[in-house]
Amino acid sequence: MLLWILNKNKGPQPHEVDPVTARANAQKIVAKVDRFMDYAKIQLPSVEDRTIPGRESDIPVRIYHPNSDKNLPIIMYFHGGGFVMRSIYSHDKVCRRICRDNKAIVISVGYRLAPEYKFPIPLHDCYDATVWASKHGGSLGGDASRLVVMGDSAGANLSTAVCLMSRDLEGPKILYQVLIYPCTDGYLSSKSITDLGEGYFLTKKMMEWFIAHYKSSDEDLESPYLSVLLAEDLSNLPPAFLFTAEYDPLKDEGRKYADKLKAAGNEVLFKEYPGMIHGFISMPRLSKRILGTYEDIQKVLAEV
Repeated sequence: MLLWILNKNKGPQPHEVDPVTARANAQKIVAKVDRFMDYAKIQLPSVEDRTIPGRESDIPVRIYHPNSDKNLPIIMYFHGGGFVMRSIYSHDKVCRRICRDNKAIVISVGYRLAPEYKFPIPLHDCYDATVWASKHGGSLGGDASRLVVMGDSAGANLSTAVCLMSRDLEGPKILYQVLIYPCTDGYLSSKSITDLGEGYFLTKKMMEWFIAHYKSSDEDLESPYLSVLLAEDLSNLPPAFLFTAEYDPLKDEGRKYADKLKAAGNEVLFKEYPGMIHGFISMPRLSKRILGTYEDIQKVLAEV
């Protein structure tokens, strides 16, 4: 059913057009199929759009409050979209659900997109926003000692890269990382990229197009902040809940990264959701099992 809906509404694929057109097309498709994929927008007491300072420019964020309590957990959310597409707006419903379910302040970060802003600029925006939250979270009613990073796909890559950067630069202490079907290997060398690279929404050609736009040069693919799977030292990182989908081309590199995190001495919970495809977190109306994913996130974060 899910693939039927997506294929029925499929227009030109991102790699078949330029990035600006790809973004516009993606937005049209989301608007067209949203009523099939998700429920009505969850109402929250406070949702605020603002900008915060970054090292090079102001960074747009959307801040979600579940209630008026103080000392709430703070979740930094970095949206997916291959570093090229999507936005705060495309992931609004995801962030609202995470905010409500976890009774946490969620800060959704509108990092700058490639190819206009290539690696490492999107990562710098995400890291700078996390530093800002650690310093100013108290003024929002948050508890900076309960700082979590979370993201899907490219956003999960940025999340775990933020954790690496924070460790290396002695930056904010991050309590936990939630990595939703992350891309971890800029070389796209895992078997599932080939085996599932066509017919399951995300394709190998799309991933190649995304990475080509994100990297400034081939040397970037060696950076542990882009290809996190290649990092030589993954020790002393926050505990992680990393999950993938059965029919996701990125599932092998996600599992490999979970295994490597664990081998480096980190606490890791890994799960592969059966019957799911890349992007399923944004499609909860299609299966009760998808809402179960949000419940799993809630259970994990309730224990930290």
